[in-house]
Amino acid sequence: DCAVLIVAAGTGEFEAGISKNGQTREHALLAFTLGVKQLIVGVNKMDSSEPPYSEARYEEIKKEVSSYIKKIGYNPAAVAFVPISGWHGDNMLEASTNMPWFKGWKIERKDGNAEGKTLIDALDAILPPSRPTEKPLRLPLQDVYKIGGIGTVPVGRVETGVLKPGTVVVFAPANITTEVKSVEMHHEALVEAVPGDNVGFNVKNVSVKELRRGYVAGDS
Repeated sequence: DCAVLIVAAGTGEFEAGISKNGQTREHALLAFTLGVKQLIVGVNKMDSSEPPYSEARYEEIKKEVSSYIKKIGYNPAAVAFVPISGWHGDNMLEASTNMPWFKGWKIERKDGNAEGKTLIDALDAILPPSRPTEKPLRLPLQDVYKIGGIGTVPVGRVETGVLKPGTVVVFAPANITTEVKSVEMHHEALVEAVPGDNVGFNVKNVSVKELRRGYVAGDS
């Protein structure tokens, strides 16, 4: 739903990340390509900038990252930039006394503006996207396991619709139909799984060999 791009403020570190093949560029582009619409930028290691907690360094990084994420497709006005130090905890959960120049972040967006001081404030301001539960079930398989005493357990993330025990699903493109016995997430049984949930589900009378990564489970 949201990506937090962490950029290092240390001398040379930011430059390496934003260089042509740098990780900062790569991660921002990946997030956008994967459809992550909401972005937060944490300018980290402010304690090791030159001089420490330098406003000029923060502004330089903010300007450069803003211009790059704009090229990718993000609107910088809707992106919260927060100068932080993970090591010392500056602006993570509480406003830092080491950066009195930082008056807080502000974002403007169609669904309502927001402002705050810290990284956790920025996370709290993220808008939960609507979950397409009313659409037909689509669950692309990431893996298929054979678990002793349980049987065949396909694993994947529900993209649309709802998956619950007792549902009869069909796996495309192999056209295999079967009943879902149980659905689990993080080793806990679920009454139903909704879009965004990464789940494992146990299916009847289907061997591991018949299913593979990339198949898509849908309503029968």
